[in-house]
Amino acid sequence: MNLEEIKAKEECGEGLTVEEIKFLRENVKPIKHVYGKYGTLAKIYLEENRWEKVAALGKDYPEYLHGIDRQADEIYETMYAKLSKDERYKRTGNFMEDLHRESEIKQLIEEEILNELVYV
Repeated sequence: MNLEEIKAKEECGEGLTVEEIKFLRENVKPIKHVYGKYGTLAKIYLEENRWEKVAALGKDYPEYLHGIDRQADEIYETMYAKLSKDERYKRTGNFMEDLHRESEIKQLIEEEILNELVYV
């Protein structure tokens, strides 16, 4: 059996024999996609609440989730740079106050990312 011929046959929609299916399973490793925090959250949300969008995306679904991770990183970088310059979030020298301000920045950014990218 030739792996390329079986793959071509499968892509054309032709029926595969039991032997061909077993051969494919033994010789083709499944692709496992690993997503970041926001891609994973979007995946869970879509599969639980928006299954029709998952079906519509089809083969583009993994790329869509990776795109959410990339966009989230961009939003995080942009907002962090902007908020760090804001007078309310500048460092004071007081460790606890600075820690509180830093966590407030992260919380604001997280909320923005979830509202704009994940839960849409």
